[in-house]
Amino acid sequence: MEIDKAIKQKSFKSEYERLAINILYTAGWINALNVQRFKPYRISPQQYNVLRILRGQSPNPATVNLIQERMLDPMSNVSRLVEKLRERGLVERRTCETDRRACDVLITPEGLEVLEAIDQTHDEWEKNFQSLSRAEARELNRLLDKLRA
Repeated sequence: MEIDKAIKQKSFKSEYERLAINILYTAGWINALNVQRFKPYRISPQQYNVLRILRGQSPNPATVNLIQERMLDPMSNVSRLVEKLRERGLVERRTCETDRRACDVLITPEGLEVLEAIDQTHDEWEKNFQSLSRAEARELNRLLDKLRA
């Protein structure tokens, strides 16, 4: 659906304003898809992001700073996210051996199991984007990368 119809706005100040609003609206749509996707596992999209980062680091630990640098949403409160995941047994926190002021975070086998279960939903989730061809998806990725350059 075209953005003007989706938000019932007849005109925009410029094509760039339309672009920005379209990207924000689409990001909200994708976030809503993710919230529903992760709901059965009782994790948020931000917690999922932390678990994916830790899986990528595994078996090595990650510091909270490293996680923060790699987050899709740089405004996320990583310490709070890690603590919630720790309470659920999905991550483990340890004092860093090389820097006692820092702490290392590791994904637990339970955290890996949650990610494996979510991985099983990937193909179904990806169908939401298949109104675009692979070539169109590649071009949109290129354009979004160019926009942020």
